[in-house]
Amino acid sequence: MRRAALCLALWALLWPGLAGAQPAGPCRLALVLALDVSSSVDAAEYVLQRDGLAAALDAPEVRHAILQGGPGHVALAAYEWSGRFKQKMLLNWTALRGPADIDRAVAALARAERSQSEFPTALGYGLGYGANLLARGPTCARRVIDVSGDGINNEGFGPRMAWRHFPLAGVTVNGLAVLGHDPEVLAHYRQQVIGGPGAFVEVAQGFAGYRAAMTRKLFREINDIVIGGAVAGRPRG
Repeated sequence: MRRAALCLALWALLWPGLAGAQPAGPCRLALVLALDVSSSVDAAEYVLQRDGLAAALDAPEVRHAILQGGPGHVALAAYEWSGRFKQKMLLNWTALRGPADIDRAVAALARAERSQSEFPTALGYGLGYGANLLARGPTCARRVIDVSGDGINNEGFGPRMAWRHFPLAGVTVNGLAVLGHDPEVLAHYRQQVIGGPGAFVEVAQGFAGYRAAMTRKLFREINDIVIGGAVAGRPRG
């Protein structure tokens, strides 16, 4: 027994990450959150978006869905997007296995500082970035990209081109359309952005409504709730 204990102690010294390690367990959902920081989003709106996302993730019903929504855990990543090649990670892949994991993710999102403010809306590039982020992420039963924004693509290739040329097979892309800046934003998200199993668009009445809309959206995505009218497959085009 003493020899076995000594061997374990030596292994712990040689491989410190092994001590206290727990089985990883299955991942039921890989969720990517993509936030619009293009020039149409002013400073006050950015704060509403950033704080609204952090508050939505911290909402009791969302926490319950993450921790009690089924076997396996949720893996989360988040980034900002605006112009071509103007994307920035806010939260790298994080396994949400317990309340403390959610606390750390909420804190990271709440203290994020805006990376860009003067670039156009390159939605295709933003979606492609999310596809590659998922491709290098954990292996999970479901894979979802959650794209929010207040305008249509106006720089570079569009989201339908991203669907054709990036690794999005089997991925669900949902949208959160923020109304008020562009009258075409809702139709654009419905027709060109979303796709995959059970895809849908949530609507925010301006950035003042972002927190409530994101809370509804996260709850629905994490619980894999399918409502009539959901889109299957890829965008048309």
